[in-house]
Amino acid sequence: MDFSFSEEQQMLQESVQKFVQRHYSFEARRAIVASEAGYSPQHWDLFAELGWLMVPFREEDGGFGARATDLMVLMEAFGHAMVVEPFIPTAVLGGGLIAALGSAAQKDAMLGKIMEGSVQIAAGLYEEGSRFNLTNVQTRVQSRGEDYVLDGSKILVLNGSNADQLLVSARTAGEPCDAEGISLFLIDANSAGVHRYGYPTVDGHRAAQIRLDGVKVPASALLGPVGGCLPALEQAVDRAALCLSAEAVGAMDALLQKTVEYSKTRKQFGAPLSAFQALQHRMANMFIECQLARSIVLMAAMKLDSDIGAAEKAKAVSAAKSRVGRAIRLVGQEAVQLHGGIGITDELDVGHLFKRITAIETLFGNTDFHTRRFASL
Repeated sequence: MDFSFSEEQQMLQESVQKFVQRHYSFEARRAIVASEAGYSPQHWDLFAELGWLMVPFREEDGGFGARATDLMVLMEAFGHAMVVEPFIPTAVLGGGLIAALGSAAQKDAMLGKIMEGSVQIAAGLYEEGSRFNLTNVQTRVQSRGEDYVLDGSKILVLNGSNADQLLVSARTAGEPCDAEGISLFLIDANSAGVHRYGYPTVDGHRAAQIRLDGVKVPASALLGPVGGCLPALEQAVDRAALCLSAEAVGAMDALLQKTVEYSKTRKQFGAPLSAFQALQHRMANMFIECQLARSIVLMAAMKLDSDIGAAEKAKAVSAAKSRVGRAIRLVGQEAVQLHGGIGITDELDVGHLFKRITAIETLFGNTDFHTRRFASL
């Protein structure tokens, strides 16, 4: 089987690498993270201009094909530079849900704007105490004539402070943790009753806690069937988890490269660290973990692009997220330890890479969660 990238994927990879080299140095990233928005609007416009925001969407929706293998190429390159622009919340998760559940009118109104970079999305899918359980939804919906009224709160809403539109899961029937009765609503982020509390996360990204107090939306805000959105939610979150796993592969590869380079210049007892066999073995283990992680992410991406059943696709994603989580722990900790004290300073990118992959390990299900999920499927 040929695992080499296609010509289009090579061009995509090269375009991201050139962007990173020209515009995304470590110091430039630190300035972006410290800005009020927490991302660069100019870079976001460039993402749209280069066509990257079209990658997660099918050709019939105006995109490049929605292939998971293409997303893997893009996200791995993003991982090398710790790109903070809200690609996953807007294009992968938010846009993916609209593409999967939206009516023709809803897709016409939103997808083009997402791909041209004029609209950003945030998906509020988790609540206090829900952990990684998408069915643990206590946000309630009341029907009032032709409108709906939403009350509840969402936590860890990625890009929630900057988004123009919010995708919110809410319960139209049943009790918390019931699989049936979960609906999805598209809400203007500036609607009356929407309260957003934004904050920076440990890895330099932005998130928000969102409270909905009697938020009134028209019937046209409902995406998909009433009470039947869970399968689409699970598939969208799985795709986002795969993208994060690919990003982690890129970040771990950067950590390995920087650790090897440092070991060749840092001297101890009159010799470079790279001369000590015990440290060579540790860096060899880092390399092996990086390669195993890349292989299993590629396997999961190829399965998502295949015609196998939904359960097998979910199993492949959980296998990848679980295995990548184990690699994150070893590669991240070894990189910091081999750098010594400087590895956790704010002035060195190694510490920032470590924070990012540590956050990735938790997002959309941590290692333990996906290991249990894999075993149950």
